[in-house]
Amino acid sequence: MALRVDLTFDCVRAKVLAEFWKLALGYEDEPPPAPFATREEWVASFGDLEDDGGDGAWLRDPSGVGPRLVFLEVPEPKVAKNRLHIDVRVGRSAGQWAVISAKVAQLVSAGGRVVATFEGHHVVMADPEGNEFCVAA
Repeated sequence: MALRVDLTFDCVRAKVLAEFWKLALGYEDEPPPAPFATREEWVASFGDLEDDGGDGAWLRDPSGVGPRLVFLEVPEPKVAKNRLHIDVRVGRSAGQWAVISAKVAQLVSAGGRVVATFEGHHVVMADPEGNEFCVAA
């Protein structure tokens, strides 16, 4: 049986980041595991988790190819650069820079910000919590 990789992000605002990354990657909310009707019901099944007062969000690639993304709220803010980042690949085409630029504009309108632009190649961005990622062909 092949193993599956999930990417889990500790963050301050799980729902905000989940909405941003759904837009960035075309992901969708992952339903709770059976037999639970909601994520809240599933979380409650773990009992009283004193250290875990935060929210969470679980996303999946609708095609089933990409990794699951999990966003878990933690009380402490980010203090250093991540050692792992996501590359958002928009696909190679004759007008790939226009496609990259359009995706960047969409993500800026959703709360992302441009960190650096490498004209014709890629754009380094930050999501609403400052996690850096790249948009490239």
